[in-house]
Amino acid sequence: MQTPTISAEGHQLPTAIEPRNPGMALDLDWVRTAQANTSAIERRAKTLPGRRSVKKDYQAAWLCKAISLIDLTTLSGDDSEGRVERLCAKAAQPVRADILDALDMTGLTTGAVCVYHDMIETAVSALKGTGIPVAAVSTGFPAGLSPYHLRIAEIGESVKAGAEEIDIVITRRHVLQGNWKALYDEMAEMRAACGDAHIKAILATGELGTLRNVARASLVCMMAGADFIKTSTGKESVNATLPVSLVMIRAIRDYYDRTGYRVGYKPAGGISKAKDALVYLSLIKDELGDRWLQPDLFRFGASSLLGDIERQLEHHVTGHYSASYRHAMA
Repeated sequence: MQTPTISAEGHQLPTAIEPRNPGMALDLDWVRTAQANTSAIERRAKTLPGRRSVKKDYQAAWLCKAISLIDLTTLSGDDSEGRVERLCAKAAQPVRADILDALDMTGLTTGAVCVYHDMIETAVSALKGTGIPVAAVSTGFPAGLSPYHLRIAEIGESVKAGAEEIDIVITRRHVLQGNWKALYDEMAEMRAACGDAHIKAILATGELGTLRNVARASLVCMMAGADFIKTSTGKESVNATLPVSLVMIRAIRDYYDRTGYRVGYKPAGGISKAKDALVYLSLIKDELGDRWLQPDLFRFGASSLLGDIERQLEHHVTGHYSASYRHAMA
């Protein structure tokens, strides 16, 4: 899951190999004592957009950083080989060459390309030689309600097809019923089915009811060996939000403090503007630190976000905004 790390100056830097989270025994005492002060979390989240502001060259550098953290995604029922191939070309060359030249930026790519299982081989072929991994959604995405043995088999098939990252969906009822042992066992078996492929656990936070449930589900998935915890499938009515993000990344920090293992974070769904990406990056920097601002520990699940960032970078270079249709994804 190691992808190139790009500095603000546009140079490729080595990324330290992070020990993979091995998981741990289910600690129900820890899980049941996890709480979330909703009013305090919401107050903190409201202040976030105004707490940090970067302008000019600094903003351009942060936006390039955001690009390197995007899982460029297409998850539509009408996906075709041609669309996925064009998306992969965009992942390898996410910003027009003249803009990158003006920024003195080289080697910039997105963090990964995320597709359905049926498009894995197409994406792997299109990305050959780029170093960009393919992520696949799995386990009956987005509802996660197909027969359990088929969900496990789907993971194996996606790994066999060449996916280096697997985005799985948890069974939401385990969280809503407080059945933490069932969630732990499910997550652990899915992690085992991934083998060497890294696993991102999608919590579907918009369907979990409370922030306390989000905190507890985050801990259980990490205890079971999740490499990443992810907010949403992008198909729920409520996807990534700042309050949910604050809860999840504090759970990540707590897990790291207790175990010494870093787990990644992926907000997905609803993040489409460059200014929103900057808020999330500042939140990660404040709460988790610079180490989490690398593609092996942070990703945006997005597609239209890249187009808006490219528009902002063109404005930085030329002083003019271009029409959004000039920055198509695929």
